[in-house]
Amino acid sequence: MEVRFGEYRAYFKEGGVQVEKEGRLLYYNKRPLYALVKTAEAVTEFYDAPYEEMIPEEGKVTGRGTVVTPAGCVLSFEDTYETAKEGLKIARKVRVDQAGDDLGFATKLSFTMAESSEYADYQYFAPGAWYLQNEYAPPWAIGKGLDAEYFWRFETRYALPLFAMQSSSSGEMISLSRFAADVTLRNLDILMSETMVDPSFTIASIGMSRPENRTLNYLYYGYAVRKEIDTVNDGLSIDYVYPGTESEIPRDDFYASIDFGIRSRRTSYIFHPMEQGFVQAYTVAVDLGQYGSFQQMMRSIWRRTYDRMRDRLFAVDNEQHYKNCMQFLRKLTRRYGESYGLPFAAQLPHMDANSVSFQFGFVGQQPGIGYQLLRYGDLYQDKEAWEKGKGILDFWVENAMTETGAPHVCYHPAIRGWEPYPFWTRMIADGMEAILDGWLYLHKKGTDEKEWLAFCEKTADWYVRIQNEDGSYYRSYKEDGSVNMDSKANTPSPIRFLVQTYLVTGKEAYRQAAVRAGEWAYENQHLRMEYRGGTCDNLDVTDKEAGIYALFGFMALYDLTEDAKWLDAAVSAADYTETWTYAWTFPVVAPQPVHPFNRYSISGQSIITLGGGADVYMAACSYTYYRLYLLTGDDHYRDFAEFIHKNTRQSNDVDGSIGYRYKGLGHESGNFALQVLESHYHWLPWCTFVEIDPVSRLYDTFGVYEIADAERLSMEERQSRNKIYVDYLSPAAEPNKSSMLP
Repeated sequence: MEVRFGEYRAYFKEGGVQVEKEGRLLYYNKRPLYALVKTAEAVTEFYDAPYEEMIPEEGKVTGRGTVVTPAGCVLSFEDTYETAKEGLKIARKVRVDQAGDDLGFATKLSFTMAESSEYADYQYFAPGAWYLQNEYAPPWAIGKGLDAEYFWRFETRYALPLFAMQSSSSGEMISLSRFAADVTLRNLDILMSETMVDPSFTIASIGMSRPENRTLNYLYYGYAVRKEIDTVNDGLSIDYVYPGTESEIPRDDFYASIDFGIRSRRTSYIFHPMEQGFVQAYTVAVDLGQYGSFQQMMRSIWRRTYDRMRDRLFAVDNEQHYKNCMQFLRKLTRRYGESYGLPFAAQLPHMDANSVSFQFGFVGQQPGIGYQLLRYGDLYQDKEAWEKGKGILDFWVENAMTETGAPHVCYHPAIRGWEPYPFWTRMIADGMEAILDGWLYLHKKGTDEKEWLAFCEKTADWYVRIQNEDGSYYRSYKEDGSVNMDSKANTPSPIRFLVQTYLVTGKEAYRQAAVRAGEWAYENQHLRMEYRGGTCDNLDVTDKEAGIYALFGFMALYDLTEDAKWLDAAVSAADYTETWTYAWTFPVVAPQPVHPFNRYSISGQSIITLGGGADVYMAACSYTYYRLYLLTGDDHYRDFAEFIHKNTRQSNDVDGSIGYRYKGLGHESGNFALQVLESHYHWLPWCTFVEIDPVSRLYDTFGVYEIADAERLSMEERQSRNKIYVDYLSPAAEPNKSSMLP
């Protein structure tokens, strides 16, 4: 009695299930019926049993059986196994046939690893939460230290609801994932606690465990209640728990430390009611495969799950959205004394400015918005936008440079001076690219802003001078040029700026510095898949933006050299980076009545750092993924490019109907894994910049605002336009200082 899928087969023996490939046992479960039960004492106990009967049908097998608890509760299980494309689909129904003294229950679908029960023998993948061994994770992240018994997190914390384990020796992978995006809204009147019963809770947890034969319940003050049980665990298993449980999360606990002298963990068990007639139903996808590397495995299982679960495209007019954004950026930008800029943060929905501070790049993006205003003003004959954009760029060029050759990065108009901010490698590169973009735009129009180019060259010289012998850069520096943070994680950040400054000036030192930085990133990030420290306000941990800047850097080097090595690295960075994006959706409620998430989906948002909240930063990459599609012919990149070109807008008031002060406004970020948005409920300049920047690049390269419209051009035309560094520096016409407007 078996079900075959690909090279694998699941067969049923003595009430259990085994999965093998070419006669070799890979995974098994001797007692597939598993229940987590909330007892009358409000602690969790575990019970399991084998199938009592197996019923073969055409293309499927159904297993049935019961679990009986000491308190007299009877749970009736029915599991149906069938092939689903390359994998296995398991549909489970559990019915409470008899209620006793127990309060609630959850159930688990799992497979034990036959190859090894050692944590260290596997590599792990949960999108946006766990990569490899999570060596560079923050302390609270799942997998940071494999010294626990349970590693379960709500699937809503994952960019796709999947968890995969790959054997480091054989390359064999098993993945469990939710079969469809059918999470419903939980009862928001119930506050999450140590153990709770909620009949409306439909979020599962996915992860792994290797438990002792004891119960585990952390009380609210940190004490672990443990009791010996008869249920025997066979070893390390991959688990799908429904409804979900979060376990064992490290915490700094005041009560645990003063009461017991320990640093505690926490576990939150969620149960369905142990009420007669209650039925629990869910469906799980099991995917298997063998891969030569973690990167290959990650790419494959992400795409298989993405193809099954990707949310529909959001309906948005990107040309109108771009124009709406530019119009409110123009309104927000003003003169502050001798400086030009726009607020660092403003509270939604009315845009009450709660901080006015100008940051060079990263979340402030002042020169970036300056360039975009200048470009918009010229294209659409908007004199106010053009003057304000030029005013921003002039301010930085005229005031920011230091004696060491690096620009200041944070100005406060109230004190008319510079804040004592570190010189972040990434933040400087952000602003410098924008100033160079502004110079190039005016140069092609016939105006030579020599001071702007000199400013760029001076900073490029600084990058050349401070580069380490191995080609790397430190993450941040002090004003005197000494090292502020000695991590080298941000090395790819200045590559694109250096490449483009080389194209403008012809100075070989800039090209060499870019290539050397690329070589370091190739060896230390691409080959090791070690993307970390991408943001300037987080720890040096694995994150999304490190992948984004590696992608930008590798693409720039490929555009410059057409060396396939750089394209391979760009593809690898792209495959990693997209796995941080919520490609699926589930209901989320915002406490604020004026918020897009009360109407639109969360898909397109992307997790910022391991175990953290999510934002719209993947919007910055839509143009790059589309270009990658044209370079590789891989249709998946085109699909993903359009997805993030559209769905990232769902956190915006795209048409004015939400009620924000300006059309196009969006919130900065938030955490919504528990289906209630937790957010600062404010706007920062970067939120809009990362949406308008790729749109402007798409228009400048392909003459359109939508990827679907670019697809209407012939492939020959698109391939020709995609060579963006050909004729990058067009001959200058006679300068026209009077006006850039027709």
